[in-house]
Amino acid sequence: MPIRIEAGSISRFAELGETWRDLEARAPAASFFQGWTWMGCLAEERFPNPVVVRAEVDGVVVGLALFNRRRGRLYLSESGDPLLDAPFIEHNGPIIAEGTPAEVLPGMMRAAWRSGWVWGMTLSGVPPEVAAAAGGFTWRRQERVAPYVDLDAVRAAGGDYLATLSANTRQQIRRSLRAYAVRGEVRLDRAETAGAALAWFGEMARLHQARWTARGKAGAFGDDFAQRFHREVIEWGVARGEIDLLRASAGAEAFGYLYNLRAGGIVHAYQGGWDIAGAAPGERPGTLCHALAIGQELRSTSRRYDFLAGGSRYKASLASAARRLGWETRLRAWNGAIG
Repeated sequence: MPIRIEAGSISRFAELGETWRDLEARAPAASFFQGWTWMGCLAEERFPNPVVVRAEVDGVVVGLALFNRRRGRLYLSESGDPLLDAPFIEHNGPIIAEGTPAEVLPGMMRAAWRSGWVWGMTLSGVPPEVAAAAGGFTWRRQERVAPYVDLDAVRAAGGDYLATLSANTRQQIRRSLRAYAVRGEVRLDRAETAGAALAWFGEMARLHQARWTARGKAGAFGDDFAQRFHREVIEWGVARGEIDLLRASAGAEAFGYLYNLRAGGIVHAYQGGWDIAGAAPGERPGTLCHALAIGQELRSTSRRYDFLAGGSRYKASLASAARRLGWETRLRAWNGAIG
C-alpha cells in the first residue's frame, strides 16, 4: 500500500475544487470548515501564494490541505492577512478520507514544512490531533473550549432537551417563550432558497452589527470582504444543504436570526442577530433562538449542535459537552526531524 505525499503550488483552483469535492464524499467526518464550500470561497483572493499538500494511497487521493505562504510562514486554511481571515475558522485541519492510515496526517504536515523556505506555521482552530501532528516547536498557543449539545445523548435520554439544562436556564427559556407567545405563534423557519437566505443574512448582519457597534466594537460583518465572503458561501451552500439561515418569529414579527453551517451530522452555530432593542423584560431572543434550533435538530439526524469556541455564558448554559481547540504558531525544527 504505497503512500505518496507531496506539496506544491497551484494555478487553477477550479481543478483543485473538483478533487476536493471528490475527497469530501469519502471523508464523512470532515467539518464544514474542511469542505470546499468554505475552503474554495474567494480562494484566489485568500490564497495568493498557495501551497497544496496532496496525499495518495495506491494512486488514490486520500488527503488534501491548503496553506498560504506569507512572509515565511504557512497558514493552514487561511491567508495570514487579518482582513481576509476575519471570517473565522474552527474545527480546522487537512481533509482526509475515512480509513486512511494514521501516518498520513503527520506526513502531510512534514511535507508542508518542506515545501520551501518556511520558518513558522500558524494553525487556527485545530483539534489536538492536528496540533500534535504539526511538529516543530510551539511559539504561541491559545486553547479555547468549544461547547456543544450532544444530540444523540439527548435523544437517548428521552429527547427532552430542556430537561438536560439547569433549572435557571429552563426557567429563562420557558419565560421567554411565554413572553413572545403573547405576540403570536412562535416559530422557527428556514430559508429554502439562496435568495431568501441572502435576504435573511442581510437582516441578521444588520442586527449583529447594531449590537456590536453599540459596544464600540467592529462586529463580524463590518467590512466589504466579510460580506462578500459570506454571501458567496451562502449561495454555494444553500443548494448543497450545508447552510441554514433561520428566522425566529412571534406572530408577524421576527425577533432573531441564526446563520448555521452543517456537515457530517454537525451543526455549527456560526453567527446570530437578535432584536435586542425590541425585546421586552423576560424576552431573551438569542437564547430562545438557539433553543428552538436545537429542538428542530433533535427531530433530524444531526448528531451535534456546536456553539463554536468562546466563553459566552449562554454557550455554557445551553451546552452539554465541549471540545478543546487550539490557536497556535509553531516554529520550524531545524534538527531534521521536521523540515
